Amino acid sequence: MAVDQLLAITEEVGTALAERRPVVALESSLVTHAPSVDAALAIEKAVRDGGAVPATIGILDGRLLVGLDADQIERLRTTAGVPKVSARDIGPVLAGGGPGATTVAGTIVIAERAGIPVFATAGIGGVHRRAQQTFDISPDLLQFTRTRITVVCGGAKSILDARLTAEYLETAGVPVLGHGTDRLPGFYARATEVPVRRVDDVRQAARAVLAHWEVNGGGTVLLTTPVAEEDALDAEVIETAIVRALAEADAAGVTGNAVSPFLMKAVSRVTEGRTAKAGRSLLLSTARLAGELSVALSALAGNEQQAGTRVAAQHAGARPADEQAAGEWR
Repeated sequence: MAVDQLLAITEEVGTALAERRPVVALESSLVTHAPSVDAALAIEKAVRDGGAVPATIGILDGRLLVGLDADQIERLRTTAGVPKVSARDIGPVLAGGGPGATTVAGTIVIAERAGIPVFATAGIGGVHRRAQQTFDISPDLLQFTRTRITVVCGGAKSILDARLTAEYLETAGVPVLGHGTDRLPGFYARATEVPVRRVDDVRQAARAVLAHWEVNGGGTVLLTTPVAEEDALDAEVIETAIVRALAEADAAGVTGNAVSPFLMKAVSRVTEGRTAKAGRSLLLSTARLAGELSVALSALAGNEQQAGTRVAAQHAGARPADEQAAGEWR
């Protein structure tokens, strides 16, 4: 198989992929905001706790890095002006030699290229409030229609329009599953009013993912999970804060890319900073669930491969390899 010169895959991740063991991709845009390397490594540990190998993805020195070590994480975290890299930004950042911290859309492009089928994040981008006037829609949603991967998340970020985001995903043919819930999680809040298809265990979710890929030839499947109850914020409090902050943004002339951070600061202020705890909780829980899902996918894919080998052998007029080894020739 030809070597992909753009990819720089760590030995641990490369070995796991070669042996078809579970691997979970993580975005590096979170690294640039982490208070320390330990915070970023805690997310990787959560993936390991779920049974998979973590692969934090980023761009350094003109290469797509799949699996960052502690020194590389520290370099991204402490270098001033590291840009966030969405799917459209990968080419220019690579050409410039980097560095770059990948967002949801950027990470899943690279993860698919490396052969990683699962990605974990706290919250995805989506359709922004007032998108009917601004046309402000996250590139994450469009990339989901182009990339064969499973995204484990806590829903769309709270400052977005959950219902419009769900409508976009439905139109785009992106399945949205709820792990143990029949309502779309609300990022900081445990639930929105948007219904989703419930799955009660990761094996059921893994079967749904593989069936979707088999029938549709690819595409993204979203597996959503609510933030832990003890860390969740009140949905009404969040909504009230956002509506008020939107009015304040209008009065202050805040527009474009400045609106989202303005809203996020408003919610953090109203909740007395509890958004940070909720966000961290969600990062860890989605990372662990993604690890468990990756394990289930690997197991099911392995079983299907074994079954396919047996069928092929029988159609060729030969006995399956395990029967041959057992000396069952008659």
